[in-house]
Amino acid sequence: MILDLFRLNGKVALVTGAKQGLGQGYAIALAEAGADVAALDVGEVNETGERIAALGRRFMPVKCNLRDASVDELNKIVGDIVAHLGRLDILVNNAGIIRRAPALEFSEKDWDDVIHINLRSVFFLSQAAGRVMAKQGGGKIINVASMLSFQGGIIVPSYTAAKSGVAGITKALANEWAKYKINVNAIAPGYMATENTAPIRADAQRSESILARIPAERWGTPEDLHGAVVFLASAASDYMQGAIVPVDGGWLAR
Repeated sequence: MILDLFRLNGKVALVTGAKQGLGQGYAIALAEAGADVAALDVGEVNETGERIAALGRRFMPVKCNLRDASVDELNKIVGDIVAHLGRLDILVNNAGIIRRAPALEFSEKDWDDVIHINLRSVFFLSQAAGRVMAKQGGGKIINVASMLSFQGGIIVPSYTAAKSGVAGITKALANEWAKYKINVNAIAPGYMATENTAPIRADAQRSESILARIPAERWGTPEDLHGAVVFLASAASDYMQGAIVPVDGGWLAR
């Protein structure tokens, strides 16, 4: 049956930035599809854990600041997940931050902080997970790209650079790891109602101009991404490699 391809029973997923917002949504969606979940965040993930436990799935909190984490620490995190949950089948590289300032004034710290969390950690967590998945005989890595993987944006140079890089390494890793039956793809959310977009949504003129370009005529929600993440985590996407999948209400189609 076709729906069986989407089931994740017996799988273990790691989701970064899973305390709230889109990351919490990804974690809950994967649990609803049958996966046990490790949730990584710099803050407490109690609410996410309670909601996943209520679904009857195993849950493992992982506290980590990806801005400062070393490669050895990231490898240890993956090893601990395998030790506690038995395996690692799915990695969702969701954690991200944004800093806004004109390019002529952009600081070194704001550049480094965004690149470390949004791009560096994506590669090295993928590397750690990929080593485990290659030995297991396969796995799914889902990166979180952005509309700014396709566009330049305004006053967000480090975010645009990082998300363009995420799209690039998604394709690069897909090319190298397909032979290990590791699928590497990315979701590119459109304009979502999250903390990252709170300043834009609070600006009535900017928010109106954005909504005017979205054919769906609304901001996205975490629930709008549930189907995409389950699809890319499941056997239903076994022949997809290096795809950047927009879930944007039609933004890029305009």
